[in-house]
Amino acid sequence: MATNLTFREMKKILLLVILMATAMASQAKVSGDVDGNGSVDVADVNAVINAMLGKGSVTEADIDGNGVVDITDINQVVNIMLGKVVPEPVLTGYDYVWNPETLPEIHITVGVDEWNRLLQLYDQNSGTKQYVMADRFDFVGQADTTSIADIGLRLKGNTSRRRPEGSSGQMHQAGNTDWHHFHMGINLRKYYKDEEHTVQGVRKFVLKWFKDDPMYVRELFCYNLFAQAGVWTAPRSHYCRLWLKVAGDPAETYYGVYEMNEPIDENYLKQRDDSLHFGTHQGNLWKCKYVGRPATLADPYNGDYWYDDDSDDNHTYTLQTNTKRFDDARAQLIDFQLKLNGKGRESFYTWINQVCDVDLLLRTYAVSVAVGMWDDYWNNANNYYLYFTTEDLYDYKVYLLPYDYDNTLGTSSQCGVQSDAGRQDPLHWGQDGNPLIRRLLEYDDFKAKYLSYLRELVDPESDLMHYLDAKQRIEAWHEMIAPHVSNDTGEDMEIQDLPAWWGNHSEYRLLDPNPDVNFFRIKAAAIANSR
Repeated sequence: MATNLTFREMKKILLLVILMATAMASQAKVSGDVDGNGSVDVADVNAVINAMLGKGSVTEADIDGNGVVDITDINQVVNIMLGKVVPEPVLTGYDYVWNPETLPEIHITVGVDEWNRLLQLYDQNSGTKQYVMADRFDFVGQADTTSIADIGLRLKGNTSRRRPEGSSGQMHQAGNTDWHHFHMGINLRKYYKDEEHTVQGVRKFVLKWFKDDPMYVRELFCYNLFAQAGVWTAPRSHYCRLWLKVAGDPAETYYGVYEMNEPIDENYLKQRDDSLHFGTHQGNLWKCKYVGRPATLADPYNGDYWYDDDSDDNHTYTLQTNTKRFDDARAQLIDFQLKLNGKGRESFYTWINQVCDVDLLLRTYAVSVAVGMWDDYWNNANNYYLYFTTEDLYDYKVYLLPYDYDNTLGTSSQCGVQSDAGRQDPLHWGQDGNPLIRRLLEYDDFKAKYLSYLRELVDPESDLMHYLDAKQRIEAWHEMIAPHVSNDTGEDMEIQDLPAWWGNHSEYRLLDPNPDVNFFRIKAAAIANSR
């Protein structure tokens, strides 16, 4: 969806939409005015009964929002008539799972043979992508518990891969276990592809421990900021509490607070396939990362292209959807790269506006640079997805999707053209050999938009990334999770205002207001000085 609105204007519109939606909901589900006559009375009770008999609107009569019209809804109307408080409707679907007001629990039980097989898979290849079967998955949400049997569990991560227990060659030690935090992928429908193997329609989860993030906040803050800034392509992210039990153990092991992310896959596309977003979920999705060679989009005939074939192989460009038509998808990506690199100035400007939502891409990159994402497309040719909305060789829209934002907010590294993720000039963030962003910023109007989005992010009135706004947001999350951080692994047992231990700027802090160390204030100064 192309738009020239500022962040502030978008937030105002979003607020109006929320207020309108709330008002509309209050007229039906919350207020109990089922028949819409402006009052709650016996006629509304009759309207609920009619809906139960199939003679009226289920949507209007479902007062408690649980998807069913029954005696409970009649009780709700009566309670409203008597002046009693009625509970707010319970969220459903993805909004239920990623509800920012709750701290859900996840409990996983694995048989000892399958757990040992997971350990052996890691020993054979630490980059393994193979699943083992877990016996049970329980999701404890806002209103109820969803229990699912026989689900897929695998290790996740790139350089963050870890053996979840013990050291190489060791099998499970029941009751005397050397547990380690580890990233994992959950596929509820790996073995049984039915709706019973979902949580409110959610099929997969990425569960991440807070590796190298003593603040327990970096990636979640970034994805939240993307959403606040109108970048709807960012995946959903929130906290959860995680327990794991290997069958036969005396008790569950509490793994502490984890990050619960939405995977970027076909279902991610389906969640955004309406006319306001992608408009489709049937196009070509590519995962792009630095594997042996960088994913620069500058090497169309020498690129490492393949498709997700369920093997442990890793490639620079990996097709995630439409894998049976890989050759056509590769031809589309190569043609895109040829035009990206080969078109002249006027021709490129016309073409990029046709195939890309340039405004959204500039917003995406403004947020990415503002949070200090140095391990990205522009600087390190790494960690992004490309989605082509159709399979047509020439007729499509292409989107760059943000991904893997844990090494941000002051966790800096000597990489590419930079050595300081806070002070680096936002107009020279990455390498000229990575053409997509470089070519966009050669045009004055694109450059002006990019700079305006950066400046609005740190504007005190935007409620986005000004250091006081950031502090308030982070402290609210810490208040939610702090009592639950201590865990049975003995690792990452407290929240500390520090960047990753291996970073090259150990001075950065997120809550300390000192302008010499506060990442948000230092970044705001770098943005203000960029011309």
